Amino acid sequence: MARYTGPSYRKSRRLGFSILETGKELSKKPSIPGEHGQSRQKKLSNYGIQLQEKQKVRFMYGLTEKQFKRTFEAAGKLKGVHGEDLLKLLESRLDNLVYRIGFASTRKGARQLVNHGHITVNGKKVDIPSYRCKPGDVIAVKESDKEMKIIKDALESRHNRVEFINYDENKMAGTFVRLPERSELNSEIDEALIVEYYNR
Repeated sequence: MARYTGPSYRKSRRLGFSILETGKELSKKPSIPGEHGQSRQKKLSNYGIQLQEKQKVRFMYGLTEKQFKRTFEAAGKLKGVHGEDLLKLLESRLDNLVYRIGFASTRKGARQLVNHGHITVNGKKVDIPSYRCKPGDVIAVKESDKEMKIIKDALESRHNRVEFINYDENKMAGTFVRLPERSELNSEIDEALIVEYYNR
């Protein structure tokens, strides 16, 4: 299945969950898309609930089904709690960290910056959005691209950052200090349902 590239608000309304994590998509029209909105919503089976939870996270991080399953399997090889390790691996992706630092206002925009070669990791250009960063890695804007309006606008609109990233305003660089704690990530996600979905 290809990556979804349509409007974020439509998926957010369908899932009843802000995939941009801002809540803006649901503020005006919280009901599901379609003429009859909420009246069309059916009670979900256990499988449907698990599938919906998986889709929430997959769309939030902008992964294809194949990428998501591969990340889930990689998380299973780690020593921690499977669901939490999945979220930590997703947070370690370069496109997500570019978004968390504030170089882009959405993960979709962050992925584009990486794809177009505007981002460096430890001083070397990396153009693979799925590149897995390690604690201690320094993510920065390429020297020749520091005046890009889209990046400056995104940085100006970013008012707070997660605690597992340190940002140096002078260098326009963020350091991935450590893996996030579960409490620092989206509390609306029930990752145990995703584990149940794949283990059914």
